[in-house]
Amino acid sequence: MAHGETVPMPEAQPRRAGGVAALLRTQMRNIAPFLTLIFLTAFFAIASPSFATLDNVGNILTQVSVTGIIAVGLTFVILCAEIDLSIAAIANVTGIAVAYFTLQESYVNIANLPMPGFAAILLALALCALLGVVNAFGLTVIGIPSFIMTLAMMQIAAGISAMLVRGQIAYKVPPIITTLGSGSIAGVPWIVIVAALMLLLGHLVLTYTRFGRYVYMVGGNREAAEYSGLNVKLILGSVMVISAVCSGIGGMLGVAHFGSAQQNEFDTYLLDSIAAVVVGGTSLFGGRGGIGNTIVGLFVLGVLNNGLDHVNIDSFLKILIRGLILLAALVINVYAQRLRAKAAD
Repeated sequence: MAHGETVPMPEAQPRRAGGVAALLRTQMRNIAPFLTLIFLTAFFAIASPSFATLDNVGNILTQVSVTGIIAVGLTFVILCAEIDLSIAAIANVTGIAVAYFTLQESYVNIANLPMPGFAAILLALALCALLGVVNAFGLTVIGIPSFIMTLAMMQIAAGISAMLVRGQIAYKVPPIITTLGSGSIAGVPWIVIVAALMLLLGHLVLTYTRFGRYVYMVGGNREAAEYSGLNVKLILGSVMVISAVCSGIGGMLGVAHFGSAQQNEFDTYLLDSIAAVVVGGTSLFGGRGGIGNTIVGLFVLGVLNNGLDHVNIDSFLKILIRGLILLAALVINVYAQRLRAKAAD
């Protein structure tokens, strides 16, 4: 070998291959939900001719709209490595509140306080925001873990709902809420449009604003965020309020969509919303994911629920299948986090 001649590195090619493998491992949380969505769509399209129709696409979009609105706020919370178990209860109490402040028909046996439509909406939104502030106060000032704090808030909101309607059912809400919840424009339901706009707004905030960057920083490494001068408590408190307000909006439109306001109406939306965020690939450990992942998760759940109805599967088996898919998403979530931690060592 001549003096000064360079010896080629035999490890160069394996490193490139390893880089591709590493990329796949790090993107597993994003790839798996998308592949699941493709598989479910293809399976149900083959299994049921009525599934793959334009009308049914509209049905799926409508079915996931309320969940999508609630999941926007929950995405902010989970990106900060926190959890909000009160979202369904806050949605319920806000929907009941907007009906409580609306004049009901004489046959509705509720001693309510009728007000003009805009006042009813503002009071309902103020209520859900206040409940979010209480969550934020408990988390950031008192230091109660978000799991426990929002578990308590779930009971508080359920209690307020029970006191307002006392086991009765209210039906009327302000006209604008009725339109947005159950009306349509050019054949497109307003509730789908509202959900799409809120998802878009959440994406823009998380992607293009300083606050969005702070959310990722707090979720990715809270200690580093504090050392860099961020007001971590303010960020955490803000996402709790955002979650509550999104839940309240979903609750108001949901009441109009379902045609009634009653206790426990939104109980199933707690699991649905958490599943949408987690199944979509947003990390439970914070700092990774976003609204795009939530949208994929919404479609996975929407296609699954709708498709199972089209193949006339047993309703109890449907619950089991949803649970198994959520478990698979959790396993992928935790496994991806371990791979990332191992790579960082």
